[in-house]
Amino acid sequence: MRQSGHGKIVIISSPSGGGKSSICRKLLSPQNKRNGWRFSISVTTRPPRRNERNGREYWFVDYPEFVRRRKRHEFAESCQVHRFYYGTPRKPLDEVLHNGGVIFLDVDVKGAFALKNKYKMAATIFILPPDKAELKRRLKKRGTEDDSQFRIRQSRALSEMKLFKEFEYVVINKDLITAVKEVKTIVDSLHCRRDNLNLEHINRIVG
Repeated sequence: MRQSGHGKIVIISSPSGGGKSSICRKLLSPQNKRNGWRFSISVTTRPPRRNERNGREYWFVDYPEFVRRRKRHEFAESCQVHRFYYGTPRKPLDEVLHNGGVIFLDVDVKGAFALKNKYKMAATIFILPPDKAELKRRLKKRGTEDDSQFRIRQSRALSEMKLFKEFEYVVINKDLITAVKEVKTIVDSLHCRRDNLNLEHINRIVG
């Protein structure tokens, strides 16, 4: 797998209700987006939610099409979340690593771990809600599940919150504008990570 170090992969993950999707949308809005920043659009078998559009939040496909793409090795990772399947297209990630820029991924915890295992240079950011009560409120606000499905999602979210130690950066999303600024600051500083430095240049300095 090509990992030139020119481009940067930023994996943003959270439990359901943490706010990772809202943060990604704000990061890539005209007032925040920088040149070379792009969003990795996942493929999913779940139906679109209200106000979601095919090719913007997700590529929505049926299960047979998802399986065909997985057999063609088009996904960098894929997994089942609740009743549906999700996959991260491989091609955009490799394009950024080869050509430069920054690509943001909005993925669940399981997907984040799988991607980090394949793309070692990726930065991982975990988004936490300010407290459990706010997490429950956000999940309820969606109104996309019945009571049984809601309890399953809430239980999973509470368990996933405890995995924050597995991520390089943690942002508490109490206020969306502040959380976006914090993520943006993290991304802007990634060129200072040792793994992203031009070692030839550094060796000349210290040499």
